[in-house]
Amino acid sequence: MNKIEIPFRLPSLNQYINECRKNRYAGAKMKKNIESDIAWYIKLLPNYQNPIKIHFHWVEENKKRDLDNVCFAKKFILDSMVKAGKLKDDNRNYVQGFTDTFEYGKSSKVILEVEEIEWKKI
Repeated sequence: MNKIEIPFRLPSLNQYINECRKNRYAGAKMKKNIESDIAWYIKLLPNYQNPIKIHFHWVEENKKRDLDNVCFAKKFILDSMVKAGKLKDDNRNYVQGFTDTFEYGKSSKVILEVEEIEWKKI
């Protein structure tokens, strides 16, 4: 199992929707910038040949954001893993499950625990 930490707050679904509503390019620019920031930490992971399961541990600095809005950011993380070549794809054949846990701390971050599993084509 591999473990990495992304030491900053990722945007929520509401923040992403608001960017998409500004103009036709704002959402895409936000996604590109966030994935670029995430890539610095994703590069610490190995390239996975087999499917994976990921545990996302979300640490939030306050209780202002709904949990479903917080964990939406896994989309940015998985897309970043594909772009970095760590995963061939983020479909069901390569990401066979994930779990989320939440806590509150001094600063926001997300901790990923990635487990490579035996190949089972779905």
